[in-house]
Amino acid sequence: MDTVDLLLHPVRLRVVHAMSGERTLTTAQLCDLLPDVSKATVYRHVGLLADGGLLEVDGEQRVRGAVERRYRLCRARAVIDAETAASVSPEDHRRVFAVAMATLLAEFNAYLDRDHADPVADAVGYRQHAIWLSPDERAEMIGELRDVIVSRMAHEPSPDRVRHLLSPILFPAETTPDP
Repeated sequence: MDTVDLLLHPVRLRVVHAMSGERTLTTAQLCDLLPDVSKATVYRHVGLLADGGLLEVDGEQRVRGAVERRYRLCRARAVIDAETAASVSPEDHRRVFAVAMATLLAEFNAYLDRDHADPVADAVGYRQHAIWLSPDERAEMIGELRDVIVSRMAHEPSPDRVRHLLSPILFPAETTPDP
C-alpha cells in the first residue's frame, strides 16, 4: 500500500495523529488513547502501518511471555506531498476529504465521551467563516497560517501540554470570477 492508501482510513489516521510529537508508544498504549476502537482493530491497523513503513519499531520487551513493541512515526513517510496531492483525481479528493471528516468526527466523539469533557473550558471551536480573498490574499493568509501552525508543530509532549487536533479546511464556496 502506498502512503495515500495507508492514510485513507480513519483508524490509521487516528493512530498517526496519536503518534505525533515524536511519541514512542506500544499498541496497548494506543488502545488506551483510542478507547472507542476495538483492540483487535488497533492491532490490525498498527500492523498495516508498520508493514507500510509509516511506523517503525523503536524497541521491544517481553511482557508476560509476549513481545511488546514500541513504535514511532516515520515522519518522512507519513506525509502526502504537494506533488502527490496535485496528481489525485477529483474522486480521490472526495475520498480523502471524507476520510478526514470521518476521522475528525471520530476524534471529536471520543473527546466528548471522555469523563469531564468540557468544550467551553477546553476552548473547543468549530466555526465557519465566509471570507472574500483575491488569489494573492489567499496565498498570504495560507503562508501566515502555515507559519503559526508549523512553529507549534515543533512542540514536544510535556506534562503541561495536551495534544490538540487542528484541522484547517479552505476551499472556494463559489466559482472564481473570470479575470
